[in-house]
Amino acid sequence: MGLDKLIPCTVQVAKMIQKSGCDVLCIIDRQIPSELVEQFNEFRSFDKAFDSAVSCFKSPKLNLPVVYSPLPELSDYHDVRAYQEAAAKSLQRAIKAGFKSPLLLIPESKKFKNVELCTVLGALEELYVPIQLREDVPDKRQRITNLSVMISHNPKAEDIVKEAIVLESGRYVARDIGVGDPERMAPPRVEEYVTKLFDGMKVTVISDLNTIAKEYPLFAAVNRAANQVKRHQGRIIFVEYVPPQKARKTLMLVGKGVTYDTGGADIKAGGIMSGMSRDKCGAAAVAGFMQIVKEQKPSDVHVIAALCMVRNSVGEECYVADEVITSRAGVRVRVGNTDAEGRMCMADALCRMKEIAVADKLPDPHLFTIATLTGHAYVAAGVGYSIIMDNSVARKAGHASLLQEVGTSFGEPFEVSVIRQDDFEFNAGKVIGEDILQCNNVPSSRTPRGHQVPAAFLMQTTGLDKHGLESEIPLKYTHLDIAGSAGDYPKLPTAAPIVALAKAHLS
Repeated sequence: MGLDKLIPCTVQVAKMIQKSGCDVLCIIDRQIPSELVEQFNEFRSFDKAFDSAVSCFKSPKLNLPVVYSPLPELSDYHDVRAYQEAAAKSLQRAIKAGFKSPLLLIPESKKFKNVELCTVLGALEELYVPIQLREDVPDKRQRITNLSVMISHNPKAEDIVKEAIVLESGRYVARDIGVGDPERMAPPRVEEYVTKLFDGMKVTVISDLNTIAKEYPLFAAVNRAANQVKRHQGRIIFVEYVPPQKARKTLMLVGKGVTYDTGGADIKAGGIMSGMSRDKCGAAAVAGFMQIVKEQKPSDVHVIAALCMVRNSVGEECYVADEVITSRAGVRVRVGNTDAEGRMCMADALCRMKEIAVADKLPDPHLFTIATLTGHAYVAAGVGYSIIMDNSVARKAGHASLLQEVGTSFGEPFEVSVIRQDDFEFNAGKVIGEDILQCNNVPSSRTPRGHQVPAAFLMQTTGLDKHGLESEIPLKYTHLDIAGSAGDYPKLPTAAPIVALAKAHLS
């Protein structure tokens, strides 16, 4: 799939307003062309809201419509997202007015060093059109035909826009998978999308029931009910990028791809099931990250990804609480609640990643799980924030602090949580015959340490807890809970946190 198919419209760098071919000028900052200074001052003289509300007017001197979407007064606590939101609002207003070829003036900022790239990404995010609308109503596949950007203060404007297009292509993929409804992005349809997208890369799809039951037993339990319907049958999709040079480090990412979460036998009652097609945004983010890898082609970074695509259906074949299932790592897990399916569907693939890292002696391996895993993370961090949890090895390397700093710099902020001994003890089996209790029967949002406990579960059920600082083979592992940042229905998926991951680990 070509790069031009993975951005919402053509994007070009403009050097002069008059020669840009635009039909509207979008401004988000008080850094304005000289032709507009007098008119802006006039508006301010009678409109106290001019610098706090979006406006649209005609400039006689430029002979061009102008949309002004002013930034707020920036405090010490704002971050670069203020620029992204202002850019998005300017395009919303331009589109509402009927314009098709806006020119966005990108301001400079002493406060935020990556403001140009982030502002372009904010504009492109606003222009995304969901995959089903593009497919079903081709006339609505684009909101505009062309976006011009002017970054007159920066001689690297062309490079900034090229990087934005590559990063946006990954976010586009993540949004496509994340936004697709339970049928359009059912596991076999995700397989179709991914295999077409990554033609030329190594893609391995695990779909055979016997293989899944034998090698991915925790995933198989979640898949059991959905497996009765062919179009809903689960898939574990591995995608691998091998660099042209000897690898300096290895990234191994596992994404939760629950295409629809009914809760299973512990069904989501009381109207809380709506929106659960977004429970695949972790796997969507992993796919989007691999798209960036595909385009950037890092010379010395080896990347292996696993998308755990499964539907948590309810029916006579669904798995139920009290079942004891032995994980790939040989750990006996008693099911406590079938609505804790996310940790179940990722654990065996994570274990497989651990096995590959150890057996193949991969250079500097770092394992990740990415998931919209807990309501607790949503409540603890808030809307728009991911949570990082490093194991002891990754924490010693300072990974969470680095990723948090990078995320803030590029508009994908993180909070950092620490995995404690209490989290492992919480999961301990309660009776003879079980090693681990999968979950309690209280919502994670009401469970103390409700987002850290699943991270410990993923380590315990895969054997990663045996690869700590003082082990023979220490392994870095990071769990990212993106429940707060992925984008809840009815808002569109954000594709967080793939820009931060790419900037932290591929640059």
